[in-house]
Amino acid sequence: MLYNKYSKEELIKQLNSETFNRRTLSFYRYVIIENIQEFRDSFYQALSALQCNGRIYIAREGINAQMNVPEHAVSELLALLDSYTELQNMPIKWAVEENKNSFYKLIVKIRPKIVADGLNDDFFDVTNVGTHLSPMEFHELVDKDDTIVVDMRNHYESEIGRFSTAYCPDADTFREEIQMVVDRFSHEKDKKILLYCTGGVRCEKASAYMRHHGFKDVNQLHGGIIAYAGEIKNLGVASKFIGKNFVFDERMGEAITDDVLGHCHQCGTACDTYVNCANDDCHLLFIQCSTCAEKHQGCCSTECAHVLTLPQPERLVYRQKLREKYAGSQIFRSRLRPKLNCNC
Repeated sequence: MLYNKYSKEELIKQLNSETFNRRTLSFYRYVIIENIQEFRDSFYQALSALQCNGRIYIAREGINAQMNVPEHAVSELLALLDSYTELQNMPIKWAVEENKNSFYKLIVKIRPKIVADGLNDDFFDVTNVGTHLSPMEFHELVDKDDTIVVDMRNHYESEIGRFSTAYCPDADTFREEIQMVVDRFSHEKDKKILLYCTGGVRCEKASAYMRHHGFKDVNQLHGGIIAYAGEIKNLGVASKFIGKNFVFDERMGEAITDDVLGHCHQCGTACDTYVNCANDDCHLLFIQCSTCAEKHQGCCSTECAHVLTLPQPERLVYRQKLREKYAGSQIFRSRLRPKLNCNC
């Protein structure tokens, strides 16, 4: 079997019936992969045989994976990775929190790039990356006066967790934020730049892009926040990253410290719980506290809550009206800044 054939309900039922634990992990590598379709099919079958779940993107330029694996199959997974020449000795980032529900199905997709960065790779040398810093090297430098710390994630990620000294671009996409960073620090190209992101993959492109634009001392947190959080926990050192690390799975966040940096987008209460609007036609990603979740049936607005009350035929008509009303706006685009109208 080369693709999932079960419904979401069936997959969640299977997951909930499991009697074993799962470990969540991520990895990436920029490496030329020939015969991408053959690689993809082989890899999917092997992961499926180990009962792995996750989201893996494969391109000619490499692989980017976020997934979980049954605890009893960890050694088999590592052996599987080593069986592929392109994946041998793969650095693995293990999640700090154990949660079997991080992924409920296996997706392995072929993509033009392993990260949708919107950049023209022919414009700059993507291999001319910055200096990789270990978590403790980054830890020692992150609050120095002569360094510039940059969060290379989108605004909704840094909203719930970040290094306190970091510049966090108010951007929706990687392409927007990297240009914002280059422009913001265009007169400080001789300073030490420290970049960080979730797992390190975005910083590979960002550091190369900045070096191309003349930045002299570009550094990046190797393994990203995930590696940093694991190292800090193992060493018993106080974390300089505060709050939650946003993750791209069913958890939507992994607590690194107990600090709550975000606020409910509907009432303003301190909260760092991301949800998708319960109206699947909208599916907007936003922060919602438990009180507002109950009040608005898990929806981002009164309009979306109203949609849930309609019979299916009427919902289809209303859906079309909404699409016409909000044509080109963000209401039908997930993971962008919400413009909520909940009459709270």
